[in-house]
Amino acid sequence: MAARCAVCGKGPQTGFSVSHSHIRNKRLFRPNLQRVHTTINGENTHIRVCTKCLKAGKVSRVAA
Repeated sequence: MAARCAVCGKGPQTGFSVSHSHIRNKRLFRPNLQRVHTTINGENTHIRVCTKCLKAGKVSRVAA
């Protein structure tokens, strides 16, 4: 399953982890995705949403 937000489409980004001696190693920055129970088009379903979208109120949770 792809690490991608169902609302905003945010996905993994590449970058470097930099040590104290400035040795650079490639790494991935993955979005903080949560599995959310929500209603879409009148149907209750689970989607994977990043925490920024949850905090912004773009998705409303449904009581399980």
